[in-house]
This record gives sequence, structure tokens and C-alpha cells, in this order.
Amino acid sequence: MNLILAGSLASLIAGLATAIGALLIFFVRKVSDRFLDASLGFAAGVMLAATSFSLLIPAIEIGGITKTVIGIVLGTLFLIYAENFTPHLHQVAGIKGPATHLSKLWLFILAITIHNFPEGMAVGVGFGAGDIRAGTALAIGIGLQNMPEGLAVALPLLREKSTRAKAFTIALLTGLIEPVGGLLGVSVVSLAKPLLPYGLAFAAGAMLFVICEEIIPETHSRGNDRQATIGIIVGFIIMMVLDNIFG
Repeated sequence: MNLILAGSLASLIAGLATAIGALLIFFVRKVSDRFLDASLGFAAGVMLAATSFSLLIPAIEIGGITKTVIGIVLGTLFLIYAENFTPHLHQVAGIKGPATHLSKLWLFILAITIHNFPEGMAVGVGFGAGDIRAGTALAIGIGLQNMPEGLAVALPLLREKSTRAKAFTIALLTGLIEPVGGLLGVSVVSLAKPLLPYGLAFAAGAMLFVICEEIIPETHSRGNDRQATIGIIVGFIIMMVLDNIFG
């Protein structure tokens, strides 16, 4: 029960970091695309390193390569089906999923909600593995990458004529899906230890899908490829160092 509580609280704190990034909209009128793409690149780099060092390597060590591959495939399929059956708005690819009369605002919120769920699950599964230090590193990393994501959520809402308060509130709420994923992840692997390697790899596969499907294409869509790539490398290094310190 202590692990479940710790994993749930850690994923909640990581999710609340979304609101910290969104706070910037109260102090600046406009953020350059170059800064935003570099920041999102940083988020992608953190997620890539967390996927590699905090999820996949432990999954292989605990369960072997076969279980890890199965988990990655299941995590990827989960996100594919979630996107196929949920109407949502991609910044680059536009509206996806079944036909709907929802506004672009709600479609955008649904997209962020889909993407935040596996991040929370990753934190929960990390704590479910029983290694508090490694789980803490993962929570810090996810929290760091949530900050630019919070800004990336709030800014489009301002362009859609939302007030600053409304944009901030929505960014905050999208981060609160993470403790839901965190509670599910830590509960399942804590109560059913044989599922641990599958859970680690499942979260990794879901996060890889989000990185490749949405974040990296968005960072390269406005001509700021170099800044985004540097951001990815910086984020990767920081998460790698965190994992080495705490892991």
C-alpha cells in the first residue's frame, strides 16, 4: 500500500508540473515558435531517455526480451486504438478519430488527455517495481517535461480566444489525468508482480508512440529543426543523469 500511495502521489505531482509551465502565459504575451519547439524537443528528449533507461532496461532485466517486446507492442496498440476511437486534434495532422461535433478546443483537450495517460502510468509502474529511487527519478523527469507541455497546451487556447485563466485551468486539468494512469500502473504491478516487465514495457511503448506520432513531428513543423534537435539531446542527457543519480 505504501508503494501504491507513493506512486499515486508522485504521478500527481508530475502531472501538476503542467500547470507550472502554463503559468508563463500570465507574464508574457507571446512565446516564439523557436523557444516553444526547443522546449517541446526537450520534453521529447526526457521522454526518450525515461523510456530507455527507466522503463525498457529494467523490463529486460526483470522479464527478458520477449516479455519486453510484447509489452511495447501492447502499449503501442493501446495508443493506436485510443486515438482511433477518440476524436481529437493534432497540431500537425489535424482532426483524427471518429466524426464529431465537438469544438476544436475540446478535441485538443482530448488529444492532450490521451497523451498524458501513459506518462502517469510510467511513473506509477516505476514505483510499482519497488525501487523508490528509480521511481523518483522517473517522476522528476516526467515533471520536467510536463512544464513545456503545459505551455504548449495553454498557448493554442489563447489563440482560440480563451482567457488566460481558462487556458491555465485547462492546462492544469489535462495534467490531472496522469495520477489516474499512475494509480492504475502502480496498483497493477504492485498486486501482480509477474506483470511488472509487461507494465514497464507497456508504458514505454505508449510513450514511444506519443513521442514519434505527435511531439517530434510538431517540433519540426515550423522550420526550427535544429533548435528542436538540440532540445531533444539536452532533455535526453538530463534524464540520463537523473536516472544515474537516483537509479
